[in-house]
Amino acid sequence: EIKLMNYGYEDSSQKIPLDWQDESDRFSIQLYHHLASGVDLRNKDVADIGCGRGGGLAYIAKTFSPSSAIGIDLEKSAVNFANKFYHINGLSFRQGNAQKVPLANNSCDVVLNVESSHRYLEMDIFLSEVCRILKEDGYFLYTDFRSRGEFPDLKQLLSSCGLTVIEEHQINSQVAASLAGDSLRRKDLCSRLTPKFIRKKVENFSGVVGSPTCKKIVSGEIVYFLFILQKKSLANPN
Repeated sequence: EIKLMNYGYEDSSQKIPLDWQDESDRFSIQLYHHLASGVDLRNKDVADIGCGRGGGLAYIAKTFSPSSAIGIDLEKSAVNFANKFYHINGLSFRQGNAQKVPLANNSCDVVLNVESSHRYLEMDIFLSEVCRILKEDGYFLYTDFRSRGEFPDLKQLLSSCGLTVIEEHQINSQVAASLAGDSLRRKDLCSRLTPKFIRKKVENFSGVVGSPTCKKIVSGEIVYFLFILQKKSLANPN
């Protein structure tokens, strides 16, 4: 039942068509769709670092027609699940650390990172790994959240990591709308799949309406952002 775990994205003016088997994950898929729509992925080599259980990258593989799509995640159980569950040409999953990505230099046209980096101990090392695996003129599609106090430091890291910021957006209102629309499903999953004594913590992790996390996203105490960055080639630095 749990194929994606991000907080999702909802814009009533941008409804996307989904297969029936994806409909239950609509809100979380919409975040991947919105992020991936920022660049052309056709015939590109794509990597999703921190891919979780693989649902977002599987959607991208069947919707945006990349040449290859590889998901990297630290959790072996998540990688095993994704490799067993999804069977799409060019799609694969591998266990690996975001701060030591098991991919070759200059091997990816596009790198995605969706709601994962807030758990990384050394963000600067992760960004250096993104630069390493990206081809020249490749793109880093990045969305996540930070506290309002932490956000300026992250922006400084992004501005000095060797990538050029092409777009920057704060998407709190769209994420808050997603959590509102998806809250009953999330709460039901928490009720059925977690023991009662930790349920409130899991509901907060899941961002259900009324939880501290959801309230902070609504108020802006937590900043939910989206960046598109590019590794400029030496021949085309502008």
